[in-house]
Amino acid sequence: MLFRIKFISDEVDGFVRELKIDSDATFLELNNLILQSCGYPDDQLTSFYLCDEEWERQQQITREDMGVGSADEDIYVMDQVRLSEFIEDEEQRLEFVFDPFADRCFYLDVKEVIPGETLRTPVLLRAKGEPPRQINDFDSDPVSTLGKGKKAAETTWGDDLDDAAIYGSNAFNDDEIDLEGFEISDGRPF
Repeated sequence: MLFRIKFISDEVDGFVRELKIDSDATFLELNNLILQSCGYPDDQLTSFYLCDEEWERQQQITREDMGVGSADEDIYVMDQVRLSEFIEDEEQRLEFVFDPFADRCFYLDVKEVIPGETLRTPVLLRAKGEPPRQINDFDSDPVSTLGKGKKAAETTWGDDLDDAAIYGSNAFNDDEIDLEGFEISDGRPF
């Protein structure tokens, strides 16, 4: 059986990838195809989440077992889990977290289940648009991390901001604070 899966990003307009993969493939194989289709290096602790109809996260499938879950919690690792163990029907929704530090992800949707066919190697069927940057660089201009078609604040993430740029043109004045409303210790013991 084959799965035709489409995925998009909410960060970049016009970005879409569509692939075909065998149901006996592992989640690691799907992970690798997604990374390759976007030109991302394979150097992050990516993960999948199975989602319900409202995109609420359910079961996680991780890249590696980090040993941080409770003993009662089932841990699923990508190279040990086949797609057919969790994907059964069309319209199954998943999230693929490609930037674990900022929890940025692609939204995957199983568009078609094709019974009676097999595929040795996964295939990228369609690639449209530029993917978002894999890891946000907070020292750079936030517009460049959003991709084309999105607008962000005019400010950059640099050290060139002064108090007026952050708080407005009215400077802070010590004389404007009424300290009677605060209990301030003068350093003496009770």
